[in-house]
Amino acid sequence: MPRTIRITRSHKLATAVLVAAGSVTAIAATGGQSDAQPAAARTSIAAEKVAGVSTAKEAAAKKAAQETAAKKAADDAAAAKKAVAERKAAAEKAAADRKAEAKKSAEKARSEKQAANRSTERKAVAAPKQYKNNLDGWIRESLDIMKKKNIPGSYEGLHRNIMRESSGNPNAVNDWDINAQNGIPSKGLLQVIQPTFDAYHVKGTPKKLTDPVANITAAANYAADKYGTIDNVDSAY
Repeated sequence: MPRTIRITRSHKLATAVLVAAGSVTAIAATGGQSDAQPAAARTSIAAEKVAGVSTAKEAAAKKAAQETAAKKAADDAAAAKKAVAERKAAAEKAAADRKAEAKKSAEKARSEKQAANRSTERKAVAAPKQYKNNLDGWIRESLDIMKKKNIPGSYEGLHRNIMRESSGNPNAVNDWDINAQNGIPSKGLLQVIQPTFDAYHVKGTPKKLTDPVANITAAANYAADKYGTIDNVDSAY
C-alpha cells in the first residue's frame, strides 16, 4: 500500500519562501536587462549625434575655406587683370604722348623754318640790290630795269654810246647843236632832249633828265623803238 506523504505547515512555509525567492531573482534579472539596454542605446545615439554635428561643422568649415580660397583667387585674378590693363593703358598713353610731342616738335620746327624763310624773304625785299654810284653801277642798274621792262641792250652797247656822247659825265650839256639852238639842248650820259625823255621815260626811274639811270633807260627805250636796240647805234641818233 502506498505510503502517504504528509506535508506539514513548516514544509508549506519553506516552499513558499523558495518560490518567492526564485520569483524575486527572476524579476531582478529581467528588470536589470530591461534597464541596461535603453541606456546603452541612448549612449550610442548621443555619440552618433555628436559625431554628426562634428562632421557637419567640419564640412561647413571646409566649404567656408574653399569659398574663401576661391574668392581670394578671383580677387587675385581680377587684380592681375587690372594691373595688366593699367600697364597697357600707361604704355599706350606714353606712346601717344611721345607721338604728340614729336608732332609738336615737328610743327614747331616747321613753323620756325617758315618764319625764317619769311624773314629771309622780307630781308631780301627790304634790302634791294645795291649798285655803285659810278658809271659801272649806273649801267648795271639800268640793265636790270631794262630786263624787267623787256628793253633790249647790252653793257657794251650802253657803255660805248655813253662814252661817245658824254664821256661818262651825267651832267654833260650840248649847247651848240640844232637842239640847243631850238632851246631844248641834249643832256646827260646819252644826250637826250627833254621831249624825248618825257616820251620814253621808264616807270620806276626818277623823272629827272640828268639822273644817270633815268637818262640811260629812257635813251635805251628810245633806241629800241627807233633802231631795235641801243647796240645798233654807232653815231648820233
